[in-house]
Amino acid sequence: MRAVIQRVSEASVGVDGAVVGQIGRGFLVLLGITHGDGEAEAAWLAKKIAGLRLFEDADGKMNLGLADVGGAVLAVSQFTLYGDAAKGRRPSFIQAARPEQAQPLYETFCAALAAEGIPVAQGVFRAYMQVALVNDGPVTLIVETGAQTDRE
Repeated sequence: MRAVIQRVSEASVGVDGAVVGQIGRGFLVLLGITHGDGEAEAAWLAKKIAGLRLFEDADGKMNLGLADVGGAVLAVSQFTLYGDAAKGRRPSFIQAARPEQAQPLYETFCAALAAEGIPVAQGVFRAYMQVALVNDGPVTLIVETGAQTDRE
């Protein structure tokens, strides 16, 4: 799994002109899923994101997590995170998991975040979405499962 995490002061996702998910302070998480991913990766990534300390404390240091600041997550599935543009001009998405694999893992990821005590708003899987955000900082990280799971 690959997650692009943006610290936001607010974010929303719309489908067909209607807002379907919205948060105030927290993280916008764009989530990509690849073929080898499973429930273990979803659980690991949710726990990792729930524990990230990306908010500043009174001394201006990034020492506070989502729970410390009453933050939430807006989780948006994004298969294009596994796009490969190394050859040609049209990206290949062969590394992105098929929807029948990806959708249950996206739901598992969201449920695992909620189980960590983090409020979660969601986009609509496979829908054409408009994402709006106010990036706070800006602070943006990419976190991937795989080699990182061996370090913790």
